[in-house]
Amino acid sequence: MTISTVCVYCGASDKIAKKYKTTAKKVGAGLAKRNLGVVYGGSSVGLMGIVADAALEENGHVIGIIPSHILSTEVRHNGLSELHIVQSMHERKKMMETLSDVFVILPGGLGTLDEAFEILTWKKLKLHDKTIIFFNQDDYWTPLLKLIDKTVSEGFASADDENMFNVVTDTKSLFTLIDSYNI
Repeated sequence: MTISTVCVYCGASDKIAKKYKTTAKKVGAGLAKRNLGVVYGGSSVGLMGIVADAALEENGHVIGIIPSHILSTEVRHNGLSELHIVQSMHERKKMMETLSDVFVILPGGLGTLDEAFEILTWKKLKLHDKTIIFFNQDDYWTPLLKLIDKTVSEGFASADDENMFNVVTDTKSLFTLIDSYNI
């Protein structure tokens, strides 16, 4: 499989630790240096804005997708290669899926959780067969991963469901995995 675009799901909050901001910058820059387009939520704030800015600084192609009803809370990024203003969150998530070859889930809040579970569910339902990667920086996603384990051990999910995604803990592992697709 050859990839050309990576969707990055991540938070829009600026009230987060510097370590997450540093990682977001490394991810955005690293994708652009690999000539991989970035697809994301279209915001100029939080990790979203950092990922986009870092990719743009490396002359990357960045596609933002933002619903019109949240333009007041998630300030749109006006310097993107492409900005799509859509009518709903569902349209946003569907366009992100359509335009992306791989999904990277950085730390984030409820919106990031929503995106992560929807893309996982779509994979389970065979609506796509694309790579999904949780970036488990400093065990951020460990409680969620334990919950997924619990759904399997209690019979609510199949053991195969845990094979629908990869988990990495640092940018080196992330880029080693991503690079393995474009050999």
